[in-house]
Amino acid sequence: MELSKLLFSQGFGARRECESLVAAGLVTVAGSVVDDPWFEVEPAGLEFTVRGERWAYHERALVVLNKPAGYECSQKPKHHPSVYSLLPPPLRTRGVQAIGRLDEDTTGLLLLTDDGALIHRLTSPKHHVPKVYEVGCKHPVDADQVERLLGGVTLVDDPVPVRAAACEATGERTLRLTLTEGKYHQVKRMVAAVGNRVETLHRSRVGSLELPADLPPGGWRWVDDVASVGGLAPAGRAR
Repeated sequence: MELSKLLFSQGFGARRECESLVAAGLVTVAGSVVDDPWFEVEPAGLEFTVRGERWAYHERALVVLNKPAGYECSQKPKHHPSVYSLLPPPLRTRGVQAIGRLDEDTTGLLLLTDDGALIHRLTSPKHHVPKVYEVGCKHPVDADQVERLLGGVTLVDDPVPVRAAACEATGERTLRLTLTEGKYHQVKRMVAAVGNRVETLHRSRVGSLELPADLPPGGWRWVDDVASVGGLAPAGRAR
């Protein structure tokens, strides 16, 4: 693949912009400056730099973001900054989309990709991809509430009972809740249905991918592969 076309595929601008980046000597491959926009490279496994910043070629982008509170999962936010503002321009140019959404006040693991088939695969109810949430509650959590969440509760305006795939009290006022559905405000509505109230909500896992402990709020990291429909491969290096 021509180097300028590779840069275009990775979100570094329009074709002419990518040609200009290379011609200006702002791109290196294997540690050497390449100023020929039509220089042929093998994309698979290629690492390169643009303006001194190191990148690796990804045919499809898949990243994990540690979402902070105070950000909306929207390209056109209404009241708070967009989570997309936390990503570098090349990822935004590639058009990555959040795989599901987290509320403005919810923190933790958010996946973003430019792979439409993957978005469908990980959000389709028939695949039952588990999502784990750490829940801080206003009132003490008791065994009855846990049993009801596991057994199924009826939400307001939704006659079909929903149940947690797993649920356990992790402290006097904290829960770990696993869901395989994605209904609107589901965790908050389920907790309310058993007589409690969510005060803090943090997503710690999606499938087999756990939010890396060393990934700071607002930080992102490549996910290099999808292991299976029900789980994700370990994440790559941090940014």
